Amino acid sequence: MSLKIRMSRGGAKKRPYYSIVVADSRSPRDGRFIEKLGTYNPMLDKGHPERITLKSERVQHWLSVGALPSERVSRFLGDAGLTPKPEHHNRPQKSTPRAKAQERLKAAAAAAAAAAGESAAS
Repeated sequence: MSLKIRMSRGGAKKRPYYSIVVADSRSPRDGRFIEKLGTYNPMLDKGHPERITLKSERVQHWLSVGALPSERVSRFLGDAGLTPKPEHHNRPQKSTPRAKAQERLKAAAAAAAAAAGESAAS
């Protein structure tokens, strides 16, 4: 049985509230779980102390037993100092500007360089 530390959604429509749980990886997202380890309320401000609550001793226990955290939960655990902070992967292919935008950027850079060259020559 492979264990996952993941979020289970609760709350009303457009008012999410998540429980951080240990569950069998085959069970559904909001289905059966083994133990509740904490909560996450995305509706609160980022600096609010009750936005993320964790039972750190139980999290350490489940990690030592071999439970694997989901991507989002591993970021929470890294912020709490329970695990090393995971690397944030960018998707450079999706975030790069398209061809026309790159041409405009090159033209703007060339114009700026030419203007800088003229002001330096004067």
